[in-house]
Amino acid sequence: MSGATKRAREHSETWVGYRQELPRYRTDISRWNRARATDNAAVSNSPSTTQPRTAQPRTAQPRAAIVVGASSGIGAALVRQLAADGYDVCAIARRADKLSELEPPAGAGGRIVTRAHDVTDTAAIPELFEEIVRELGGGLDLIVYAAGIMPAVGPEEYDTEKDLSQLEVNLGGCIAWCNEAARLFRTQRRGTIVGIGSIAGDRGRKGSPAYATTKAGMATYLEALRNRLAEARVHVLTVKPGFVDTDMTRGMDGLFWLISADDAARTILKAAHNRFWSTRYVPLRWWAVGTVIRAIPSFLFRRLNI
Repeated sequence: MSGATKRAREHSETWVGYRQELPRYRTDISRWNRARATDNAAVSNSPSTTQPRTAQPRTAQPRAAIVVGASSGIGAALVRQLAADGYDVCAIARRADKLSELEPPAGAGGRIVTRAHDVTDTAAIPELFEEIVRELGGGLDLIVYAAGIMPAVGPEEYDTEKDLSQLEVNLGGCIAWCNEAARLFRTQRRGTIVGIGSIAGDRGRKGSPAYATTKAGMATYLEALRNRLAEARVHVLTVKPGFVDTDMTRGMDGLFWLISADDAARTILKAAHNRFWSTRYVPLRWWAVGTVIRAIPSFLFRRLNI
């Protein structure tokens, strides 16, 4: 008998045996199911010896945020809005008297703590950052760098001290604070970094050379940070406001599409919570203005007073 014929006969005999035993298997399974149903009924009818478990309320850790440059304008509006949204917020600014005026809105779910700090003191930032994160509960969800200065510059003025002070505050402070946040967020593998730039950084404007430079530098730095932190799922947002009614713009001539700091803060936070945005003009119609301005050839742009 060949091997193939032998295997076929064995397979046939096994199948016949299985079919002969199948009724007994079915009977055994039916008896087992009836016995299980009886046991379950007995358990359900017997008095319980344990107390029913009650669901325990979950106490979620409050979301935490830091706003640098929070004494007035967009920064102060962001602090109030974040507190209203349930964040515990640390408001940081140089002017301690202005910080003391910050209060959470009525019914706010979050709290506001303050720290007086000069962003040009970059050596103090690492220790201060760690202290704030501990006070906010040991983690951080959002940091916003809103500090900035734009001193008046005359058309024939070339003041190195004034220009370098803008670099220190607008760009140096941004890098120092955002580097600390980036290091933490990379470890957490979550978090959002927001830098308040300006549409002024889209081109080299002759009316404010140093200010435009600082905002262009901020945009490039934040783009590089965005690329570096992409793998860690950290959201980095560059905000480019147009004209916002703040101390910086008050008294300027020729302003249009002027919005309040509160309106700007609401738009910024919506963009911060939406990972779609990497750069957000505020209001959005300034995107069209920026697109046109960037497209103007240099030989024409230098003739414009913008």
